[in-house]
Amino acid sequence: MSYKNLIWYKSLLDAEKSCLKDDKIKKVHYKFEDGREMVEEYNVDTQVLLRRAWKVKGKLGGEGKWHVEVGDPIPDPTPSNDVAEIIESKDQPVLLRRNTRINLEWRIRNLPYPIETYSIKVDNENKCIIISTSNKKYYKKLEVPELERINLSLEQANIQASHNFNTLIITYKKPQKLLDMEKEWYEELKKVKPIKDIPSDCKTQ
Repeated sequence: MSYKNLIWYKSLLDAEKSCLKDDKIKKVHYKFEDGREMVEEYNVDTQVLLRRAWKVKGKLGGEGKWHVEVGDPIPDPTPSNDVAEIIESKDQPVLLRRNTRINLEWRIRNLPYPIETYSIKVDNENKCIIISTSNKKYYKKLEVPELERINLSLEQANIQASHNFNTLIITYKKPQKLLDMEKEWYEELKKVKPIKDIPSDCKTQ
């Protein structure tokens, strides 16, 4: 099956791409025709996407920051003094996105409530997964851009949840269409030859 008719896949094909291979990590920097920039990091052995981040332009036209869609947050090398003064409570829930070979995954730390407290439902009208608690202590909408980009609806049956060590773990089984596209795209990325030095504005760490 070819995915070249999908707007998302076509935008990936048409983007200007550069690649940096560092030990077991393959980093790909994209410059899209609409001016957006994205960086992806893959595990070379498993071919699993470890991180996807988008360049967000600064409000005053400055360098801007990277918004992480998948993977761990990118450390800010130059934190603002204003931001540094506002430190979130260590008890606040923290959401992290993960990607495995077969699942999309969300980990929400600092949620102490037992598993039966949570309601996790798909909302296809708003294209998201909604988490709520019976004690009214937590509510969150989880976007799933991977499925929206390939025009797939969410399926309740693909969701599983567990709760360990104050962390709620939600997994969504990747549909076959997404698995196939990811495999095909990684093969496409093999055509992008690694360069020795990646431009400074491509570095995410």
